[in-house]
Formats: sequence, structure tokens, C-alpha cells
Amino acid sequence: MPASTVTYTFLGPEGTFTEAALMQVPGAADAIRIPSSNVNTALDKVRDGSADAAMVPIENSVEGGVTATLDAIATGQELRILREALVPISFVLVARPGVAIGDIRRVSTHGHAWAQCRLWVDANIPNAEYIPGSSTAAAAMGLLGGDAAHYDAAICAPIVASEQPGLRVLAENIGDNPGAVTRFVLVGRPGELPARTGADKTTVVVPLPEDRPGALMEILDQFATRGVNLSRIESRPTGQYLGHYFFSIDADGHVADARVADALAGLHRISPATRFLGSYRRADGHRTLVAPHTSDQAFRAAHAWVKDILGDASAVAEYTPGASPRA
Repeated sequence: MPASTVTYTFLGPEGTFTEAALMQVPGAADAIRIPSSNVNTALDKVRDGSADAAMVPIENSVEGGVTATLDAIATGQELRILREALVPISFVLVARPGVAIGDIRRVSTHGHAWAQCRLWVDANIPNAEYIPGSSTAAAAMGLLGGDAAHYDAAICAPIVASEQPGLRVLAENIGDNPGAVTRFVLVGRPGELPARTGADKTTVVVPLPEDRPGALMEILDQFATRGVNLSRIESRPTGQYLGHYFFSIDADGHVADARVADALAGLHRISPATRFLGSYRRADGHRTLVAPHTSDQAFRAAHAWVKDILGDASAVAEYTPGASPRA
């Protein structure tokens, strides 16, 4: 029995890159770990309390955002990103013993893995049909089902092939970009925020209030005028009707930073349905460079200056940034 009572879930089965990301979490090796068949299932386990947190992929350096995750955390019962993890990605082509590359007609893997190996596939098995898999590991394990598998080979992580004697590696390092990295996030229920470290990231979902000229610029201005850099911004359809989108945004900094808090307040005024998904430490440890005029000290000095202008003691006590002075 695991020594820890903490329960984690991850995009399974065992041997996925997602499990490798989970193992970066302190104590995960001793915790209960439950594989989930897809991102929605993993997050639902967190929402219903059957898991304390879920590790899911959110971004790839080659393919960009993982849409299944972006959509799943943007709706439903609110969740919080607790931390992130980065995992270098490499791929191998595997098949059952006796199958040669020339025999391959159908290949299964996860969609992001297929996208990262397209050049190799086009050069080596150009006529192979792609069969979507729920994960790279699931595709590889499916080959062990004997004649039940409706494909000839799979693209997966090297660790999966090394742990399964029934799989034979036909080609190694088949990824088109040897420096590919996938970013994963550990998602839990709302609670105490991770402490500010100075090397932080804040993630929000901002629905576009209305489709009109300048609407997106108004959202971006909330960050730009306060010196908050964006490391990622992606648009996703809400599914309500054609042309209705939300924006998934990663901003450098923590909500405890004055400039970030002020930007989020501005976003909420523009789009009251804005969803805060968390402030957490960056996995790369890169510290945010803050211009002097957007530092916490500069914000405090500016607010104090305005309060001094208001003069009236009661107005000073009740003043908040953006509010109008009492009549």
C-alpha cells in the first residue's frame, strides 16, 4: 500500500509522458496514482473528490495548446492550477515481433505525437494511415491485445517499449524536433494559492464579451498598460454559436503582484465572466523582470498619491483604485 493518502490521477495508462510529469511532484512516488482515459475524466475525478489533483498536458512546444485541456478547465466547476512541469519529448515506433517497417499500413498514437512525427512518417512510411489513440501509451499497449489490434504499429515513449517485452522497437528518435517539450499542469480544487516566488505564472480564461472592433485590444491593454507580459494566448470557441470565443492566457507574475492584480481587476470590469485558473511557480524558474514603474512599490505610491488628493479622511479610508470619490 502507498505510504501517502494523497490521490493523484493522470492521463493514462501507465508509462505516458503525463505520468512522467506527475512523478516530478514531491511525494507523488508514494501517493495513490490512478490513470484516466482522457482529460475530462481526470478533471471530473478532481471535481467529485475521488482524486486530490490531476496532471494533464496543456501545451506543447511544437503543436501549441492542448485543446482538450484548455476547453475542459474553462468550463464546469472551477478548478485551480497548482503547479506546472516540463517534460522533454522523444518517440519510438513499436510493433509486435515479426512486423517490419515495410509491413506497416496503420499507425496509432496520440494526435500531438502524430503531429510531431509527420516528417519522419512521410519519409519512411508515407502510405501509413493514422489511427487516433487516447494516449501514446494506450496505443502501444493496444498492440499487446493480439489480433484485436486494428493497427500495425504505434508511436510511443521509449520507456513504454522498454517495459513491455511484447513490443519491438523499429525506429528510435523519430520526432521531427529533437528539442520538443510538453508542459503539464497539476490541477486541483480551489483553495489556498501557492506562495509568490518571483518566478510565477498566472492563467486566466477571458470570454470575449462581444465581437466588435477593438474588443481583443481592450483585453490586451489591461496587461500592456500595467507591464504584464503574456507568455501564451490562444482563442477557443465556446461552443455556444459560431464566432463566440474565449481566450486562454498565461501571464508572467502572481496575482499577489500589484500589477497582475490590477490587470485582473481590469479584465473583470470588461468581462465579468473571466475565470481565474491559478498563480503558480514557473517550472523553468525564470524570474519576471519588472520595470520600476510597474513594481508593487510604484503602485502603492500611486495609490497613496491619489488618496492624498482626495483629502477627506472618510474618502481616504474608503478609496479603492478605480472607484469614484464620494459626492
